[in-house]
Amino acid sequence: MAFELPKLKYAYDALEPNIDARTMEIHHSKHHQGYTNNLNNAIAGTDLEGKTIENILSNLDMKNAAVRNNGGGFYNHSLFWDVMNPEGKGRLSGDLKDAIEKAYGSFDAFKDAFSKAAATQFGSGWAWLCVHKGGKVEVCSTPNQDNPLMPGVTCGGTPILGLDVWEHAYYLNYQNRRPDYINAFFNVINWNEVERRYAEAK
Repeated sequence: MAFELPKLKYAYDALEPNIDARTMEIHHSKHHQGYTNNLNNAIAGTDLEGKTIENILSNLDMKNAAVRNNGGGFYNHSLFWDVMNPEGKGRLSGDLKDAIEKAYGSFDAFKDAFSKAAATQFGSGWAWLCVHKGGKVEVCSTPNQDNPLMPGVTCGGTPILGLDVWEHAYYLNYQNRRPDYINAFFNVINWNEVERRYAEAK
């Protein structure tokens, strides 16, 4: 069965003023739709058809650029929409809070590490919070539409929080001020969803 563009759980304007409605609409309905269509075209008639996106990416032939780029784009954006929600819903707590504090010393130190990973990713890419088996968490970044599920990519593990730092994700509102966009992202993180993903992945 072909992959479908996931529906958002909130309106395009729900994340304002942190992420503007026009950017959300273009990002979701044009960019993510494009990755979805291209992924379906890339796997049509191959042995990848009918597999989950996680299975495809975890066992990926990294030389297969069409599946690497579009499968990554499909998965990364699907996670990105889910780990955001309108301001004030959900706070970091529980086992994930403990794991972050164990790895980084404090939430502020984690925020600094994640923000640095996002700000220093040259060109297009993503910043991630990943979880390894056993519950250890780690921050890393990847270029383009790569992600830590793919073989041999950065920190490995399962991504549970991701930030898109491609210019199309923020340029209409923030222009070249990527650090302002990164800071705004922390206002709309859906920590309940990130914690759910942490519990599932560890």
